[in-house]
Amino acid sequence: MSIGVGIFLMVVGAIFAFAVRDSWDAVNLTAVGYILILAGVAGIVLSFYITNRRRRVPNEALDPAVEEEYRVVEEHRRDIIE
Repeated sequence: MSIGVGIFLMVVGAIFAFAVRDSWDAVNLTAVGYILILAGVAGIVLSFYITNRRRRVPNEALDPAVEEEYRVVEEHRRDIIE
């Protein structure tokens, strides 16, 4: 579910909850509206969570051999400075 679908569910739910005053015997449209609003909010939150989880990259950007070479160069610099 994307952000757009979540917003759509919230809008339709708000219309049912606050604007429609018609009722059926078996269905309470106000309750259906509140349920749709909650489903829209949940969809938006899940969309943000899934999107942010996909964007994370591991921190192991350096090759261990390159990192070791860098460490040796840094140690050599300290020896020269001292």
